[in-house]
Amino acid sequence: MARMTAARAAVEILKREGVTDAFGVPGAAINPFYAALKASGGIHHTLARHVEGASHMAEGYTRTHPGNIGVCIGTSGPAGTDMITGLYSATGDSIPILCITGQAPTAVIHKEDFQAVDIASIAGPVTKMAVTVLEAAQVPGVFQQAFHLMRSGRPGPVLIDLPIDVQLTEIEFDPETYEPLPVYKPAASRAQIEKAIGMLNASERPLIVAGGGVINADAAELLVEFAELTGTPVVPTLMGWGVLPDDHELNAGMVGLQTSHRYGNATFLESDFVLGIGNRWANRHTGRLDVYTAGRTFVHVDVEPTQIGRIFAPDYGIASDAKAALTLFVEVARELKAAGRLPDRGAWAASAQEKKATLQRRTHFDDIPIKPQRVYEEMNKAFGPETRYVSTIGLSQIAGAQMLHVFRPRHWINCGQAGPLGWTIPAALGVAKADPEAQVVALSGDYDFQFMIEELAVGAQHRIPYIHVLVNNSYLGLIRQAQRAFDIDFQVNLEFENVNSPELGVYGVDHVKVAEGLGCKAIRVTDPAELGAALEQAKKLAAEFQVPVVVEAILERVTNIAMSTTNDIGNVVEFEELATEPAHAPTSIRTLKV
Repeated sequence: MARMTAARAAVEILKREGVTDAFGVPGAAINPFYAALKASGGIHHTLARHVEGASHMAEGYTRTHPGNIGVCIGTSGPAGTDMITGLYSATGDSIPILCITGQAPTAVIHKEDFQAVDIASIAGPVTKMAVTVLEAAQVPGVFQQAFHLMRSGRPGPVLIDLPIDVQLTEIEFDPETYEPLPVYKPAASRAQIEKAIGMLNASERPLIVAGGGVINADAAELLVEFAELTGTPVVPTLMGWGVLPDDHELNAGMVGLQTSHRYGNATFLESDFVLGIGNRWANRHTGRLDVYTAGRTFVHVDVEPTQIGRIFAPDYGIASDAKAALTLFVEVARELKAAGRLPDRGAWAASAQEKKATLQRRTHFDDIPIKPQRVYEEMNKAFGPETRYVSTIGLSQIAGAQMLHVFRPRHWINCGQAGPLGWTIPAALGVAKADPEAQVVALSGDYDFQFMIEELAVGAQHRIPYIHVLVNNSYLGLIRQAQRAFDIDFQVNLEFENVNSPELGVYGVDHVKVAEGLGCKAIRVTDPAELGAALEQAKKLAAEFQVPVVVEAILERVTNIAMSTTNDIGNVVEFEELATEPAHAPTSIRTLKV
């Protein structure tokens, strides 16, 4: 048997589990692991500027390709607590990432030693497993179990905490005979699928709600085939956006209180049956449950049995991996179609597309300062279907979801459940690292951008190019809009006159100078007519210098983006004038029908 340190054994397991990249910040208590990482080779490490940033880079990396598992590494104490936000974000969106932390020596963990904290207890609620390994011989088994858990059932993150003496202890371990554990995924039975399709066939106006679980299971092609076989329109959730192209004849648009389309909500409210696959009935999607469920029959398919009935009781539930279920859905639908036993849904699908052509929001405005809608219009022109968009939260994300177009799975990479400010920059770096040939475009408001702005230096240092569209109104825009219900505008105003950049007026932070100071390129745009040229210039700068490029659009200070103020998807307030002629929405999926 080969003898090696437990830290080296852990690194060898990472490689045999398919890990090629890691993100982190070294420190005293994790240095033995870093020494093993260097000695072993084969895993590329990206040095973050903040440990939370490393966790979000790992998230972006995982979300980019099926099978990816991002790894983030930090020293003891505050490094682990910094990564809690990333673990929470990964748990909420069913994203497997592995967080590895150093720890004080086992003999002093409970003696208030420097940076000794019970990180396993802190991380427990936001992971599938969080463990401090106290015996070196257990390290191989713990890492093997970690990968098994991350991939099995509902995917999610794991934290492994390694005391420094455990890392340094030599153990017997043979990497050449190591094998990953089999992955467990619950699978639907044919009888369950036949019952669900029977319920769908009995309806008149069915919809499929496709969630992030379809993308996590790499089952988008199967979902599209099933929708096409049955002629059923599809509503992607925000996490499922891209599961079928926005311009597909069966794409009915998104539904919800905020990140939704007018036509999506209208079609949903006319439906009488909903088949949810890999979705969790998130509250921003459903709004008031009495409105959402009224007059509709529901079937819910989810990999996690306890998700079924968590929000509301469906009429029928199936615990299954989305790919396993959709494989059977397609098989049964093919047989029924061959036997002529599938209803014709042509008129229902056509009505959804009719709404898509008539219920549109206006994007074309020539105002100065720039109205945000125009930014997304220009992004639609500048970036094609191969673009991977990255965003997290705020009016920028909500408006982006209403007005941008996505055509492929994993091309809208969004932090859905947690929505932490600061997520976008490091996540975009993780995405660009995972797919260096891709056109990666991040979208932020000014506050999200400022939260982890230091991570831009990571892109400059490691030559990770991407384009960051920054819409700046010097406001906490989403919170300001929410405060309208309280008749206040309190502690959400970011304006100030920058004594070093008087040309900014009251817009405060000079993002161009900061980005350039961090080694990146930046362009500021104040005229909507110059947006297109700026985005094209950003592409050239990113390609030439291989660094992040920021395109900052100076917006009007106040814009209210369409959303419900009553938690009712049937009552979304349109604050801006709507499209009434084709020129008002020149990049809409369907040319406006008037």
